[in-house]
Amino acid sequence: MSLLLRLPKAIFFGIGVIAFPYVAASQTLIPITGITYNNKTSERVAQVTITNLQHRSVTNSTDVGMFSINAAPTDTLLFSKPGFTDQRLVVKEQKQILVFLVPALQLDEVFVKAKTKKQEQKEIMDTYRSKGIYYNGKPPALSFLSSPLTGFYELFGKGPSQARHFAAQMQRENQQTEVNKRYTVELVKRITKLSDEEVQQFMLMYSPPYPEVLKWNDYEVIQFINRSMLGYNKSKSLPPLPKLNSSPE
Repeated sequence: MSLLLRLPKAIFFGIGVIAFPYVAASQTLIPITGITYNNKTSERVAQVTITNLQHRSVTNSTDVGMFSINAAPTDTLLFSKPGFTDQRLVVKEQKQILVFLVPALQLDEVFVKAKTKKQEQKEIMDTYRSKGIYYNGKPPALSFLSSPLTGFYELFGKGPSQARHFAAQMQRENQQTEVNKRYTVELVKRITKLSDEEVQQFMLMYSPPYPEVLKWNDYEVIQFINRSMLGYNKSKSLPPLPKLNSSPE
């Protein structure tokens, strides 16, 4: 008699009890079929990855969005595809399911190109010219011969006056920008040892002359800061000015 026949019936019963859940589990897997759609357009979505999260089985929908995967009731299926939001679905019964995938929000790529200060200034001057303001408010003498009205307007009109004012302001700003490239807050603070607030006041009181500063080397810039610091310390040591008495005695 074989060894299995000699085993007590209790052992056979125990083995059956242990194996039954696994057999039952394998028997509850059923084929779940369905179709994947685009929620926005109602078109079928191909090549969607479907994963049974409980049994780790994976399949893909066909080119027409159809799929089939084995699953048991209460299993969770994960539907994923690039360009769409992941979607989870719990299996309830054996029937064909329709899955509507929501397209992921995609922002259009935006290219931002910063304008330089000189480009912005040029655009403003071009605007003045487009309004009939010529020569940046400085007409040549011959303009009176070719077009007296234009020459007269260039000298006395309101628009050219604004253009001249802007051109002068633009020149001052550009000159100060060039000065600031050499005469920096970091350099002044390192040489003077002043606080942030005092450095700002110091630089407002003492600014290198343009265009001399463009010809200076680093040593000459430092010399200017040291000379200015002497004047700054003297100004702080002076007694405050007396207050004016606004009321008559």
